[in-house]
Amino acid sequence: MQDIDQLSVQLYTLRALGSVDAVLDAAREAGYRKVELIGSHLDAAESVAPLLAARGLSPSSAHVSMAALREKPEAILRACATLGCDTLFMPSTPPELRASPEPFWSALGEELAEIAETFAREGVSLGYHNHDWELRTQPSGRSALDAFFAAAAGSPLTWQVDVAWLARGRADPCDLMRRYQSHVRAIHVKDLAGPPETLPRPYSGAGGEDGWAAVGAGVLGWESLLPFCRELGATLFVVEHDSPVDAAASITQSRDFLAKLKA
Repeated sequence: MQDIDQLSVQLYTLRALGSVDAVLDAAREAGYRKVELIGSHLDAAESVAPLLAARGLSPSSAHVSMAALREKPEAILRACATLGCDTLFMPSTPPELRASPEPFWSALGEELAEIAETFAREGVSLGYHNHDWELRTQPSGRSALDAFFAAAAGSPLTWQVDVAWLARGRADPCDLMRRYQSHVRAIHVKDLAGPPETLPRPYSGAGGEDGWAAVGAGVLGWESLLPFCRELGATLFVVEHDSPVDAAASITQSRDFLAKLKA
């Protein structure tokens, strides 16, 4: 990376450590100065802000649920002001909605685009974070992701590209990023332990890391992916591991690998 200061870490990765203090300490000790918050941190913005400041940390961004965006947008904006956070991503749809037909995804893209317009007027960027269920082909021949971005076209809605989830869903991440380049703003940087077709079903409960890996310890080829993402306009890179056995070691290993790329 040309600028390691653009590197952040998704604090969901460290959830097993328990308290906010322990999570932030681990991020700081691993060498990060920016962190990506989760919804509970926004809910507790008044108490989280001084904890960040005491460690010299600042929020690069935060994940916020669709329910929260619908039910309490004003509170979210107040939390962003308190925390000094100007970038949000809606990270996931509920499990029961992930196989929804195309009209659902079109409506979701349109709704998020409208919220993004409103938030942009308050100086806060809103985007979408993908997994692999958006890749399902619809009867029209388009994917759910295609329907989503078609509905959001022309809006300020951004995209936080989870490259590893796209690859795990057997898509070509570079092709999709080129197709929706105008939305690309941030990248979730993580890795796959092996080729997608060899990996276990995620969150199988079978133990281990469910086929994920620290950045640079897997097969995705971040040496070429990182400059490609930058060329497409990505300005924020967020390290994540969905199921780490040792979360602190994972984010440290990932950062060390990315620092070597910079060197």
